[in-house]
Amino acid sequence: MTDVRSMLIRSSEKVIAHYRLLLAGTKSYKERDLYLTRIEREQRLLDGLPDGMPRRSAA
Repeated sequence: MTDVRSMLIRSSEKVIAHYRLLLAGTKSYKERDLYLTRIEREQRLLDGLPDGMPRRSAA
């Protein structure tokens, strides 16, 4: 599962970097707030990734 976790981390970091590029070119406060919100959300998702294998619930 570490491969999956690593892929998720890299993907989230790429998304955050992309939003930061877009943020740098904003011309309005509305756009700025939009990208800041998206960066914060993606960072929370990244911070919330479990360290180990995910738990499976009994079906």
